[in-house]
Amino acid sequence: MKIITKLFLHYLIISVLLISCKTDKKEVAINTNNTPKNILFIAVDDLRPELNFYGAKHIKSPNLDQLAGESLVFNRAYCNVPVCGASRASLLTGMRPTRNRFINYKTRADVDVPYAISLPKLLKQNGYTTISTGKIYHTNEDDSLSWNERWFPKGNIRNYQLEKNIVENGKANLAMGGASAFEMAAVNDTAYFDGKIAQKGIADLKKLKNSKQPFFLALGFMKPHLPFNAPKKYWDLYDRNQIELPESYLQPKTTPKKAFHNFGELRNYGNIPRKGQISDDLAKELIHGYYACVSYVDAQIGLVLDELKRLELEDDTIVILWGDHGWNLGDHKLWCKHVTFETALRTPLIIKVPGKTKGTKTEAITEYIDIYPSLTELIGLETPDTVEGKSFVPIINGKDSDKDWAVSKFKDAVTLIKGDLFYTEWTKDDGVAYERMLFDHKTDPLELDNLAEKPAYQEKVKALALELREKWGEDFLSKN
Repeated sequence: MKIITKLFLHYLIISVLLISCKTDKKEVAINTNNTPKNILFIAVDDLRPELNFYGAKHIKSPNLDQLAGESLVFNRAYCNVPVCGASRASLLTGMRPTRNRFINYKTRADVDVPYAISLPKLLKQNGYTTISTGKIYHTNEDDSLSWNERWFPKGNIRNYQLEKNIVENGKANLAMGGASAFEMAAVNDTAYFDGKIAQKGIADLKKLKNSKQPFFLALGFMKPHLPFNAPKKYWDLYDRNQIELPESYLQPKTTPKKAFHNFGELRNYGNIPRKGQISDDLAKELIHGYYACVSYVDAQIGLVLDELKRLELEDDTIVILWGDHGWNLGDHKLWCKHVTFETALRTPLIIKVPGKTKGTKTEAITEYIDIYPSLTELIGLETPDTVEGKSFVPIINGKDSDKDWAVSKFKDAVTLIKGDLFYTEWTKDDGVAYERMLFDHKTDPLELDNLAEKPAYQEKVKALALELREKWGEDFLSKN
């Protein structure tokens, strides 16, 4: 009996150990790279690809231009959901949004997918020092155990410097106060949050320089998110008289009403009318403020990249820069994000890999969920099974991409980007489309002519509707 008992206990111990090993192998990937690379992970809030290196020569972005000249630039990168919190949660977990997952700006990854191994969690499990500085997730508390250190500037999130705006804003941290949607103040760069974030990033690099561990330093810059607050010298880079309204400054009658919104995010500011269209003069002032913020954040990123080089970390550090979604600057008479037009879905994405990238551009279609598996492949880590993206490392290595599609979602609207075609349909839980939208970017890059209801395109619409469901997979109507 004692022998049987001992054998049973021995078997039990071995079984537990085997199960434990399997669990560890699934949760903690194995680093097979003999020389792990550091990662400088730069997020820029509400940054659209209206930048000098994307052909917008009116934009003053010298530091991003220089980075792009050493990187692979994605001309066709798309977020998977055009709202801040949800987009960041999707990107950092490598998982698509569903009907009830990754929905709005309040999204928390650790709430929606508590079982997911996020990118920072995977890196931390594999010996990386992980630091979140500024806005990476929408809330600093999200996925908190994945970071060795988290830091966010103290103070009111809207960060006004002029007394008038401080008083009118009161204690509001969201856009519900009466203060202006933009501010031009004669202050130093470090008066606003992004200047502080850059300086903290520089201090982080100095600290990490002598570390024996590789690092994942995530820097989340706040501008050009509303309010468009920037030091005066960046406003002075642009001549208001030279600022033009977008070519698509109209709402096409053929486009479903569901495709538009009342840009409530902007209207909550005191100097923005609550109803109706924004005047042309005010529109140009808003555009001016946005441009100033882009140049301001460009300068802060430049300081960080200069320090990376000065510390001689450049040759061992992957640098990736992304905006969490696009942004409308009067396009289709819209402002902000929260729509499925290309202006809200297309995003800037550039990656610098030492020894591999040389300032080239690719037209390959890329989704934000592709970032996670790409970084893990570059540093030699196994990608968790929950990640749904596809690595774009072959493109970095000079090969053609075999992926010509992306899928994005916002509320009831799901968009398939297939080659030059942008197909969107709005569905309820039953999966039956109640509105459709189709644009051919080859002939209509500004998305002014909705083809979805035209008789000549009905077969194409049917085919795209089927492909949309195939590409999205079983989660198309998921309630999980």
